[in-house]
Amino acid sequence: MSKRTLAFMAAIGATLIYALNHTIAKGVMPTYVKPFGFIFLRVVGATLLFWGISFFGPKERVEKKDWFRLLVCALLGMSINMLSFFKGLELSTPINSSVLITISPIIVVLLSFFLLKERITFNKGFGIFLGFVGALVLILFGAEIRQDAPNIPLGNTLFVVNSAAYGAYLIIAKKLVEKYHPFTLMKWLFLIGLVINFPITFSEFLEIEWATMPLWVYGVIAFVVIGTTFLTYLFNIFAMTELKASTIGAFIYVQPVFGILFAMAMGKDQLTLVKILAGVLVLLGVYLASKRVRPNS
Repeated sequence: MSKRTLAFMAAIGATLIYALNHTIAKGVMPTYVKPFGFIFLRVVGATLLFWGISFFGPKERVEKKDWFRLLVCALLGMSINMLSFFKGLELSTPINSSVLITISPIIVVLLSFFLLKERITFNKGFGIFLGFVGALVLILFGAEIRQDAPNIPLGNTLFVVNSAAYGAYLIIAKKLVEKYHPFTLMKWLFLIGLVINFPITFSEFLEIEWATMPLWVYGVIAFVVIGTTFLTYLFNIFAMTELKASTIGAFIYVQPVFGILFAMAMGKDQLTLVKILAGVLVLLGVYLASKRVRPNS
């Protein structure tokens, strides 16, 4: 099997894990593990795993001038991003999260305009508009009466915060990715993220009743820590060695499809006209905003 085929499989694997996570992680919150307690487990587990594999990578020293950028990246990508997503997942539904997290490419285009002075074409601008209209449709009109989703508008808003934080993280981390090995970056980002998240998440971690927890919940925790946090980073890193960034980016369109189908198959969510309309607007907006314009020959 060729490395390119393996890279495609890695990209698909990461997409599947992310898609399944919407339903699987929500299934234990907040009954067994509260969202911030989950983040404590996730960051601690990922920190240990990435420091463990970092010994197989190059020995690099981080330059003093890059520590502030690392701190900002950890705050955005390992704290605000994760906290807002899991809290949003507790308050909203798996289908809403599957749709709204796909606006990250739109956030990247918008932030690139403000931070990197990259030009926004008409298509990109229209895509940004459609994406945010879709997000607003879900936030304002997507409320349902559900016992497992106590505040859907707030949860949906937190998904947008999640996407904004992750989009900013991608922009700011770009120079670091070009300079350091992924193992070096991940071990320090997660360690800094652990320090930032500790005072916010530790109290909910202490509330976990391990002795009375069903065995299947341990499986969910392992899936989130090892799968959603650790393996997805490894899969995406390997995929980037063989595939173009645009090819990997295309998988973001597949994630909500997998996420929605899995949530419906497990009986954890259902499609409504509002969700379908919002999903179409968001995905069309993402397509237009991230589409590259070919120069005239």
